[in-house]
Amino acid sequence: MATILIFIIYIAFIGLGIPDSLFGAAWPAIYQEFNIPMDSGVLITFVISFGTFASSFFSARLINKFGTGPITVVSTMLTAIALLGFSLSGNLLYMCLFSVPLGIGAGAIDSALNNYVALHYRATHMNFLHCFYGLGVTASPYLMSLALANNNNWRNGYKTAFYIQIFITLIAVFSLPLWNKVKTQYTLAGEDIKPITLSFKQMAKMRDVRLAWLIFLTSCAIEFTCGNWGSTFLVNSHDMTPHLAAKTVTFYYLGIASGRFTSGLISKFLSSWKIIKIGMSIVFFALVLMFLPNSALLASIALFLIGFGNSTVFPNLTHLTPINFSKETSQSIVSSQMAACNIGIMLVPLLFGILAQKLSTDIFPYFNMILYVVMVTATIMLIKSLKSKNKY
Repeated sequence: MATILIFIIYIAFIGLGIPDSLFGAAWPAIYQEFNIPMDSGVLITFVISFGTFASSFFSARLINKFGTGPITVVSTMLTAIALLGFSLSGNLLYMCLFSVPLGIGAGAIDSALNNYVALHYRATHMNFLHCFYGLGVTASPYLMSLALANNNNWRNGYKTAFYIQIFITLIAVFSLPLWNKVKTQYTLAGEDIKPITLSFKQMAKMRDVRLAWLIFLTSCAIEFTCGNWGSTFLVNSHDMTPHLAAKTVTFYYLGIASGRFTSGLISKFLSSWKIIKIGMSIVFFALVLMFLPNSALLASIALFLIGFGNSTVFPNLTHLTPINFSKETSQSIVSSQMAACNIGIMLVPLLFGILAQKLSTDIFPYFNMILYVVMVTATIMLIKSLKSKNKY
């Protein structure tokens, strides 16, 4: 039963990934059609990220009360409704309105499934889980590029994503009885964990939790700055067409998927912390590569490598949460970590958009290098603290 359930969770994570990469690929065509400033897109990403933040922040109590399965169904349905709404939107206001259910649905399912897999499955499964997320974020910009090739018709890209999401929602609905059966198995095996819900104030007093928040925040900020603005960077700073830039960003998301797949394979031989260190080293090399001037090809390769290396941080650090803290409090801490992620997703791409509008998209590599330095510094401090507690 647990084996069947993990595959259903994998499919649900494809659905989580599908909306995340659509907007960045479609935005160059959207803002031109609506005849609005380039940086208007930050309003949409802000609303989505705020909804995801709020949902993640309050989800621990809902998940502990109603269970992971029902939360997964409702969340997936909300994202499907939002995708349909995007395809029908005729202006920026409607897109902002439909961004609300998209954010709420994404935050709840992210918190619920991440903690469930961290508690009940090996690190390999956690990495493969996020590999399936990578499949979702890889497939959707490719589908969007096909839609854009037909007279920049980004609406058809969102409609195709909606059909996929509805199919995943139906799978989640039919899987509901399976969650209860697996829970019974865990109870009989003595693995049923009684969750303890921590308040924000309690978690904020824990230094290691704060450091973990900072790592998640900066890692996700890098991921979504590259995802949301990578296409625009290639168009404005390297003279790519929107169609070609959307295809190129597909390879960025392919880097995320392949990085997590590789991480899942090597997790049998290397610890989660070693994989995180290797991933961060790859990101540094990629950022250096991006500083080399006047090469769209090198910038494209760098985006792929950033996706590949940075993709190892989120799943491996999430999987370490019950070890770094405790199994009983992991749902609260994982939810808070997802909230920290979404602060980064909500504010940092917004900040980049404002700066790029005032300065130039040429600041893209400098901006991401600053985020990288903060992420590495927080990681070093957390490792040092865990070593002192014999948890490393």
